[in-house]
Amino acid sequence: MRLKLISCEIFYREMCAAVARSPHQIDIEFLSKGLHDIGAEGMRSRLQEVLDRPDESRYEAVLFGYGLCGNGLAGLTARSIPIVLPRAHDCITLFLGAKERYLDYFQSHPGVYFRTTGWIERGGNLAQLHQLSIQNRKGMVYTYEQLVERYGEENARYIYEQLGDCRRNYQQLTFIEMGVEPDGQFERQAREEAVRRGWKFEKVQGDLSLIERLVNGQWDEKEFLVVPPGWRVVARHDEQIIGSEPGTP
Repeated sequence: MRLKLISCEIFYREMCAAVARSPHQIDIEFLSKGLHDIGAEGMRSRLQEVLDRPDESRYEAVLFGYGLCGNGLAGLTARSIPIVLPRAHDCITLFLGAKERYLDYFQSHPGVYFRTTGWIERGGNLAQLHQLSIQNRKGMVYTYEQLVERYGEENARYIYEQLGDCRRNYQQLTFIEMGVEPDGQFERQAREEAVRRGWKFEKVQGDLSLIERLVNGQWDEKEFLVVPPGWRVVARHDEQIIGSEPGTP
């Protein structure tokens, strides 16, 4: 098969490693992690633009290296080519290899913040979308002094207390080692961040198998949603996470 893969850049090393071993011919397009920060509607609109570009005579399916990601993929419509998406709330499911493993870890480790190579080397590269981000529009990127200048002292104090420290509920940083790291530099940076924030640190082994099944065409319906042409993605509040329905004519 010849496939098109549209993926968040957070998976850059993992997707490249998996695609290199895939039996299929796959063309990859990586998109900025900053799409997550412009809201679900903005993210879906950008993804739809990219999805609509591939030549239908060139590809048999379009794969997405994304989870549902705050409903950012809900409403995405397959035009003339089927699309394939993992049944995942967010990227951590793909890093851990299964939504069940992610749920188990999350329930046993409340207040955990994750890091991978992609989050460390690409997570901060958001300049091209910074002005559109929800954080920027709501003032979450401003210092206290900038908020005072912009909104006045009383309003600034309220905004800063409510939005200024978006990570205040975290207690642990977990580094997911995927086996694609060139050396120990990423784990070291994660450890140093945990120390700076006063958080507990843990390293866990990631699992490339879900990503490999995505690019290898092993699309079991329990793990993947295949959306036929003319249908769109919908969010589901059950163990399937996502489903599909006929699109608007």
